[in-house]
Amino acid sequence: MTSLPTISPQVPAFQWPEAGGEMAQRMAEFDWAAHPLGVPEGWPQSLRTTVSILLTSRYDMWMGWGPEFYFFCNDAYLPTLGLKKDWALGRPASEVWAEVWDDAGPRAESVLQTGRATWDECLLLFLERNGYPEETYHTFSYSPVPDDAGGVGGMLCVVTEETERVIGERRLAVLQDLAESLAAASSGQALMEELGGCLQRHRVDLPFSLVYLFDQHSSKGSGQAVLRSATGCVPGTMPAPAVIPCQAADDGDASPWPVARILAEGEAMEVSLEGLEDLPSSLYSEPRTALVLPLFPHGQEEPPAGFLVAGVNPCRPLDGSYRGFLDLVAGQISASLATAGAFEMERERAESLLELDRVRRESATQLRESEERTRLAVEAGKV
Repeated sequence: MTSLPTISPQVPAFQWPEAGGEMAQRMAEFDWAAHPLGVPEGWPQSLRTTVSILLTSRYDMWMGWGPEFYFFCNDAYLPTLGLKKDWALGRPASEVWAEVWDDAGPRAESVLQTGRATWDECLLLFLERNGYPEETYHTFSYSPVPDDAGGVGGMLCVVTEETERVIGERRLAVLQDLAESLAAASSGQALMEELGGCLQRHRVDLPFSLVYLFDQHSSKGSGQAVLRSATGCVPGTMPAPAVIPCQAADDGDASPWPVARILAEGEAMEVSLEGLEDLPSSLYSEPRTALVLPLFPHGQEEPPAGFLVAGVNPCRPLDGSYRGFLDLVAGQISASLATAGAFEMERERAESLLELDRVRRESATQLRESEERTRLAVEAGKV
């Protein structure tokens, strides 16, 4: 059993910050006697001071002390730490952040060796803090922490997580691009071409997308859903059948998508992609889920005209923000379908009017020619 180090009478017992908090409690309960750093009363004063500052700060911070960068953090940093909070305290940072240490390690080592701080803005890091590699963005600085001898004893990281801002701005750009791309489409075919080109440009948030439209018989329980647009999937493969009969769509083998339920219920549905072949790889890894959203060009009081299958970025949670974004994508497609339909109806009406006018003019011409022939025949008879 490791014995406690002898505490000099001149060294007062270490007092944890009065501000308290989860990490202060964890540090107070931690078995430091069994740790290479020993009990806090024997720590360098610079380490104790930095820990006290860190624990009382409301800004996201973590610290690595010594050549192993033994890990400390405050409560504000716990959301970044995620599931690791139960075991990270006191462990080498190379274990805590093993998945990104190839990026973070050299930065930390440079601080320890040179005493100069680092700076990174919106650095992309795939953190495994929630059980999967998660796309995250962070702005941070690694700063040297002095030891009692005047050297560098460790490094302090002050960080701002920018994930929600970066991804929110990216999704806003998708919606803006979608609105601009679809605005000029004046026919269903042109709309689907513009839609495919736009979504192909944004496969981080939409690793693949499929748009199906129901034919005129679908509202009666028969009919079929016809694939009109596909990105990331080859039409005709398992994820993207060209045609899905509505009656047989949910029998298990006919389609991976809950077509009959979408038609009947008109609600968005999450679908697992486990076991589905021919899936595309996103920029990061193969998607695991998709969200199927109904399309309502004429309002939700009508049956859906079709549905959007949106592959979900496997490195982002399908949370309320992500669902809201996909709802807006489906809403823009629905609105554009209505606009394109109105354009087509107006064009057909204009073409019908032109045809009617052509027939009227031809009839008038024929009538005049007939009258002229009759007049000439009468005049010839008089002679």
